[in-house]
Amino acid sequence: MSLFEPVRVGRLELPNRMVMAAMTRSRADQEGVPSPSTATYYAQRASAGLIITEGTQPSVQGQGYPGTPGIYTDAQVAGWRAVTDAVHAAGGRIFNQIQHSGRVGHPSVHGLPPVGPSAVRANGQIFTPSGAQDLVEPRELTISGIRAIVEEFGNAARRAVEAGFDGVELHSAMGYLLHQFLAPNSNQRSDAYGGSIQGRIRFVVEVAEAVADAIGSDRVGLRISPAKPINDIADTDATELYPALLAALAPLDLAHVHLVAAEDEDINAKIRAAWPGILVVNPLNPFPEPPADAGRANAEQWLRRGADLISFGRGFLANPDLVERFRINGPLNPINPEGLYGGGDTGYTDYPALG
Repeated sequence: MSLFEPVRVGRLELPNRMVMAAMTRSRADQEGVPSPSTATYYAQRASAGLIITEGTQPSVQGQGYPGTPGIYTDAQVAGWRAVTDAVHAAGGRIFNQIQHSGRVGHPSVHGLPPVGPSAVRANGQIFTPSGAQDLVEPRELTISGIRAIVEEFGNAARRAVEAGFDGVELHSAMGYLLHQFLAPNSNQRSDAYGGSIQGRIRFVVEVAEAVADAIGSDRVGLRISPAKPINDIADTDATELYPALLAALAPLDLAHVHLVAAEDEDINAKIRAAWPGILVVNPLNPFPEPPADAGRANAEQWLRRGADLISFGRGFLANPDLVERFRINGPLNPINPEGLYGGGDTGYTDYPALG
């Protein structure tokens, strides 16, 4: 199998198996509307088999960081419509990643307390409008609060389709709200949404069901990062929980599951065996400096191991034409650390293409 072979994902026929991974770039305005340069940024990368946008909050309270976009107001939909129109005009396909940050947030960002499955503060700091601050204790969600957020995800998915997206990816990874329900250190509930594995996966399954009902399951993906301790998450039973989660999701026939590869290869193998559908893999690569080949060798190894598509983050960030560079074994741009988060076009839309 080659990175350049076509593949069907949900209702889309993709020309290659290279996915642009979601990457926070923090360039939306104070109302959560994508900037005009965002359309240029994504359109430049339209040769990817599939683009997945930066995490996009489904509500005010879902925002974790300054400058991230939303997908819950008319103005945000209009801003994203300019992005999707530009990507489609360039021949691309694009999913919106819906991300609720949960306890990984701060009142100084939007004036509201963060929420989580339990009132358990994550250790660490978060970037806020006034600089780095300690994370705060979240407000534990009530049952009615959980149901309201499930509805928010469904509404956000409808808004995404209205904005012209080809589908959405639900962010159940990296220690954000959906992941917080899965992990026993952040979910200490004793009701139907906590305790056992079946209790802890319930919220994620209900969100996926609501979004599939809203826009069709063949437009819905789910991102997971088992056993990744990011944002103070401890997936202590990942080898049992994630196969159970995927078994519960399998009847929905989602467009894809997007695995951020675990260091434990046993977990990766169990996830491939448990998921009957399309598996996108974001491989383990050195950080913060990317490998000299932008992860190509690792990607090809993963295709041999059963992945259907491979997502690239920093490779696409620095190389808008990464697909063509890989195809002809061309040189790769280095990453400019200026402008990774926030700012103008420097380090955003000014990376050169070949020729």
